[in-house]
Amino acid sequence: MVTAAAIATAVGGTLVGDGSVEVTRVAGLDSADASSLSFFNNVRYADDAAASSAGVVLVTSALADRIAHVPARVIVSVPQDAVLTVLPLLHPPVSAPAGVHASAVIGDGAVLADDVHVGARVVLGRGVTVGARSVIGAGVTLGDGVIVGEACTLHPNVTLYPGTVLHDRVQVHAGAVLGGDGFGYTFAAGAHRKIPHVGGCIIESDVEIGANTTIDRGSVGNTVIGAGTKIDNLVHLGHNVRLGKHCLVMAQVGISGSTRIGDGVIIAGQAGLAGHITIGSGARIAGQAGVFGDVPAGETWSGYPARPHRESMRVQAAAHRLPALLKTLDRRRDDS
Repeated sequence: MVTAAAIATAVGGTLVGDGSVEVTRVAGLDSADASSLSFFNNVRYADDAAASSAGVVLVTSALADRIAHVPARVIVSVPQDAVLTVLPLLHPPVSAPAGVHASAVIGDGAVLADDVHVGARVVLGRGVTVGARSVIGAGVTLGDGVIVGEACTLHPNVTLYPGTVLHDRVQVHAGAVLGGDGFGYTFAAGAHRKIPHVGGCIIESDVEIGANTTIDRGSVGNTVIGAGTKIDNLVHLGHNVRLGKHCLVMAQVGISGSTRIGDGVIIAGQAGLAGHITIGSGARIAGQAGVFGDVPAGETWSGYPARPHRESMRVQAAAHRLPALLKTLDRRRDDS
């Protein structure tokens, strides 16, 4: 439970109203009650704000008068950023206790820091290394020689194949599989013959990987995910992909093998990228785009096949006009 006055202090905002109002959770304007903190930063939600029952609202100065009925308002420049400051106060992170569950299987030569948490039914292969303050959730499997850095969290049923290395503060959500073989075959003697994959899968610091995402190991070199990158659920990255630093990759994206992606790239949901192409730093790939060639740095591409966004929009607009044009042509043909 946190008071409005404490929230204003924490976010460096200006309190208007009753500083003794207490809240216990964060909620949207339309679902908030008297014990909820909410935020209001866009006039399009003015109707929700006017009807909101929130106890405390983080709000910009330009919109503060629209929620005069709220018992306590905290005026800040960017309400959604202020929420990030308040959330840990209302929902403090739960730390897992150090120790190894009795049902865990620890391979020969594994090295675990003293304050590591290893959950039930975990299997650690030979020579695994787990750094300080890391949490290995229930049912996780780490193959031989896997390295997990400091302050990492592996949620239940994550699998890291041999050759996988996690740097510090990496978070991997449930069901993700890192370091499996890529989809590499050669057709010979009437059969698809598997190409051995002996490269690694390197996840740099401060990366977050979503549930049921799969990242293949390299065939010869390494698959590398750059520091600070965030990957959503149900994403697949093929072998030898190099994904830059501070990228955002949304749900159901597929990136084929050996593609190179620069820093700060955003790839929206269900986009598909062909193999052996280059996406320049700062590029934006729209949802469901099909990318078959290189994308220059800083550009926004969309559509299928993907092309610069403005060009793609013109193509779509022209396609929508085709039925009317065809009707006109049919009438002219009938009249002739």
